[in-house]
Amino acid sequence: MRRGVSDKLRSTGPDAARPALPPSDVSSGVGLAGLLGLFAWILFCRTFPQFAGWIGLEGDYGVLSGPHAALAAMLFTAGPMAIWSLLVDRVHLRPSTGLDWSLSRSVEDVLPVSVVKIAGLWATWLIIAALYCLCRWYWDGQYLFAMKVIGYAALPLVAVSVPYIVWLDRFMVEPRDSTWHFGALVTGRGAWKAEQVKKHWRAWIIKAFFSAFMISILPPGFAFVVEADLPAIIGDPVAFGMLLITLLFVIDVQIGTVGYLFTLRPLDAQIRSGNPFVAGWLAALLCYPPFAWGIIGANNQVLSYEANTAGWGHWLGAYPALLWGWAAWLVFLTAIYAWATVVFGIRFSNLTYRGVITNGPYRFTRHPAYVSKNLFWWFSVMPFLVTSGSVTDMVRNCFFLLVVNAIYYWRARTEEAHLLAEDAKYREYHAWMGRYGLLTAPLVRLSRAVRRRLGAGREGDAPLPEASREPAE
Repeated sequence: MRRGVSDKLRSTGPDAARPALPPSDVSSGVGLAGLLGLFAWILFCRTFPQFAGWIGLEGDYGVLSGPHAALAAMLFTAGPMAIWSLLVDRVHLRPSTGLDWSLSRSVEDVLPVSVVKIAGLWATWLIIAALYCLCRWYWDGQYLFAMKVIGYAALPLVAVSVPYIVWLDRFMVEPRDSTWHFGALVTGRGAWKAEQVKKHWRAWIIKAFFSAFMISILPPGFAFVVEADLPAIIGDPVAFGMLLITLLFVIDVQIGTVGYLFTLRPLDAQIRSGNPFVAGWLAALLCYPPFAWGIIGANNQVLSYEANTAGWGHWLGAYPALLWGWAAWLVFLTAIYAWATVVFGIRFSNLTYRGVITNGPYRFTRHPAYVSKNLFWWFSVMPFLVTSGSVTDMVRNCFFLLVVNAIYYWRARTEEAHLLAEDAKYREYHAWMGRYGLLTAPLVRLSRAVRRRLGAGREGDAPLPEASREPAE
């Protein structure tokens, strides 16, 4: 789903009016507010020694680059996005929240429903905690920080969940949501529906899996950016390029983590549905640890595309002008990737439907993050150049990176299938991009031309719906 335009866009035809792109469910201001908050915190962390001296703190202070500073950055990212969403976009008044603020039921009226929901939520957290304990990878390496954070947050969340659920139920149009159905199953109170229980668990497994992963990768990149010695690297295209690339990844991770954690209904950021297709889960999980470990990436992995590679800095080191140009290109690709997360604002997450994004880079292609990420790998790793001089290594590297590209294509298609089934606005956006998208439309035309040459669509074949005939980028 990952990622308006004027009402009167013109097509390439002589006088044909191009229909307007459907409006985005998230305004550009949300992500921009979060970005400004994050930049302000990074600047504060980098200049903390000067700040400490200015306010008269005694002692020798360094920059704030530790894991807790990285965690605190989420507050400076989430806060401005929430404020913008409520005060400017007024998302809490949208029907899609499932809230009606005129209802204002009494606590006594909603308490029977709320108690069942609280039981369902607590049972969910207990099961997730058990899964964290059982899965060994959560107790090693970078995940130790995530487990520590989640452990400290557990009791406050349990305490806050009671008044929050009771308060929310007073205004919910249909308080018997998927959490209530799971609570009814757990407590044996009420007629629960299996499909609603599945919906509940699809959302929570996504939230639990990706939240732990995102928290675990917050500290390293944040520390690198805050500790960077600008005067020492600004004249080095490789070092300076990697700093900017790391900063962009920090932006992506910080805003993405906020998206996973703040699935709050008053912000219209609730998970409306998790991807119901097994293929969608397979394609996504192949790209993340622990499933990606041993499959994608470095040497000795199944889909290793980096065997005996040295990267762009090595091969272009003798050409300073080209090195600067290559660094700028890689920064540009990473900027597109980060931009595709920023425009989601507070709603970013994999495998979920939380509204439709049509602004930012999504006005040019349906999958800007996947396009830019896969291009980045080709230009940064340069798998076709190997230090061993082996043609076999070159072929293997290129072949396996193409397989990784294919996994992302598969992932894109499963995401489209999910969203096409959920929202008429996405179906409109999907069709619009197939006709007018800067990157999508040429691929659609090429795909149709190839199928015509291969005899697709011959008499007697049942035509597919228009949207499903269009390829992902």
